[in-house]
Amino acid sequence: MAEATSEVTSKDGTRIAISRSGEGPALILIGGALSDGLGAQPLAKLLAPRFTTVTFDRRGRGKSGDRPPYAVEREIEDIDAVIAALGGAAFIHGHSSGAVLSLEATARLPGKVTKLSLYEPPFITDAARPPPPPDFASHINALLAAGQRGEAVEYFLVEVVGTPVGAVAQMRSAPAWPALEALAHTLAYDVAVLGDRMSGKPLPPRAWDQLTVPVLVMDGGASPAWIRNSARAVAELLPGAAHRSLAGQTHSAAPEVVAPELERFFLG
Repeated sequence: MAEATSEVTSKDGTRIAISRSGEGPALILIGGALSDGLGAQPLAKLLAPRFTTVTFDRRGRGKSGDRPPYAVEREIEDIDAVIAALGGAAFIHGHSSGAVLSLEATARLPGKVTKLSLYEPPFITDAARPPPPPDFASHINALLAAGQRGEAVEYFLVEVVGTPVGAVAQMRSAPAWPALEALAHTLAYDVAVLGDRMSGKPLPPRAWDQLTVPVLVMDGGASPAWIRNSARAVAELLPGAAHRSLAGQTHSAAPEVVAPELERFFLG
């Protein structure tokens, strides 16, 4: 199906680049750290026969603009602008820190997100893994301020995500590494989205009480225990939320496995 690209203007004047394809109810796909709208395209193409699928470059990424100072509220306004361009209401599926952003946007834009799907929001809610260093946010900002983009990406992957050092060393010599460095400045944005919820403490019991739409929370059966526990913790906090664990999948779940789950949830 044909893909159409365009722009919307957020409340602060920032231009946000969007791409849409397919026909049917609008479904917005929101990616996480070190990703732009291109990362969601394989999933979007699989969903296009049943949905109007929409991907977009979050501010500061790809073809979208940016305007300092950053605040999570600005990204929620970006999502609001995308929803407005789709007629005022949409489904949302968010991945990783994009799942956290999707959750916050749904809570703060009542009536505009009609169903919400989340894949592995990366909170640390128990002792299944050590939390990042207490000063991880300021350390990332200091590396970025010094122009050490590669070091900021490596630090984030090792200390925040939990990627083994050896694996990151291999990544640094891979062709995709420059694209990660190009997005390094947006790590501070995802850190802000996560807030203090990687501390190993349980999530606040009434964190999203205002959220009343149907929610699906998924994790990968082959993912580390800590992020699977996070998915379950979020599902337990949201009234009536469904939880699904996708056998054999990791944090980078196969689009052909995720797509049928989203079809069942959003169209059921």
